[in-house]
Amino acid sequence: MARYNVTMYIMRTFTITSNESGQRLDRFLKKYLRAAPLSLIYRFIRKDVKINGGRKAVDYMLEEGDELVLHIDDARVDELARRDSGGARPRPRIRFKVCYEDGNVLAVSKPYGLLTHGDEREKKDTLVNQVVGYLADRGEYDPTGAPVFTPSPVNRLDRNTTGLVVFGKNPQAVRDFSRMIASEDAVRKYYLTLVLGAIDEEMTLDGGILKDRGSNRVVISEDGKPSKTVVRPVEIFRRTQVRGTQGARATRTQKNRPPVSYTNDVSYTLAEVWLVTGRPHQIRAHLAAAGHPVAGDPKYGDRRVNALFAARYGLESQFLHAHRLVVEEGFGSLEYLTGAVMESPLPGRLTGVTDLLRV
Repeated sequence: MARYNVTMYIMRTFTITSNESGQRLDRFLKKYLRAAPLSLIYRFIRKDVKINGGRKAVDYMLEEGDELVLHIDDARVDELARRDSGGARPRPRIRFKVCYEDGNVLAVSKPYGLLTHGDEREKKDTLVNQVVGYLADRGEYDPTGAPVFTPSPVNRLDRNTTGLVVFGKNPQAVRDFSRMIASEDAVRKYYLTLVLGAIDEEMTLDGGILKDRGSNRVVISEDGKPSKTVVRPVEIFRRTQVRGTQGARATRTQKNRPPVSYTNDVSYTLAEVWLVTGRPHQIRAHLAAAGHPVAGDPKYGDRRVNALFAARYGLESQFLHAHRLVVEEGFGSLEYLTGAVMESPLPGRLTGVTDLLRV
């Protein structure tokens, strides 16, 4: 009597929803089977993965309604997916403010000092993780039920730049808003900044932006990527400041003379900036090259001005805030956003500076 060795597999079946559609098969599986190397993913696709009952190539684009079956042992799938089976992880405290929200989009105001994404030093307390926790608490996102998608930002801000960051709540919203951001005409992004010097009229800055990866800085160069920044003055502050005293550096012949203070007139401008293109450090580099460095900017600013603002006004970093976003044209699933305006008022740490400058 013949004997047959039968290997039993517990098939894991997925029905592709709108959240997963539009992705390549290999990328979908890599997101789901996080611990699997690409070589193993490709082997699975050749031997153990079927879509709608048949084999598909690694670059097959998933469609809503597709039935995807993994002919892989359940324990092996769990091992490669690395799902947590224990209690819920503690979530970072929410520090952002909601500026706009609908079923597809969430616009929040990022506070000072918070990373948009994690880095090698900070992986947990990030804006992305705070937004995920916020949506999970509201029942709009289930981290265990949507393993291949996480609500994602379509723009990002430096750690010490405050203001609007927009998230897509589903993959289609992320794709459509990202296309809108990439288009110079679909979305207008406005910032508020305080700079050295008086800007009396609107000006356009269009020097090319060239990244110096070694120093993590950019320079204005004809060889750089085309860039455009439009600057409009909002308010000019004119100050008379004491720079020092003659007595502080008195020579022997002057030591018996009374110290004499000397002053100079300086101006600062609160300006609204339209960021037409979105190059790294574009606003700060363009304004510095134009002779109007951003107050408090450690990379491109004036050290003496920065020291003054730190000591007198408590400004710890650049005065730069993403305060308004205007949707000129919504794309695809976000066409309804045409004409929408999202705003984030200046935070208290920055209004405190302008209030003192008016005194």
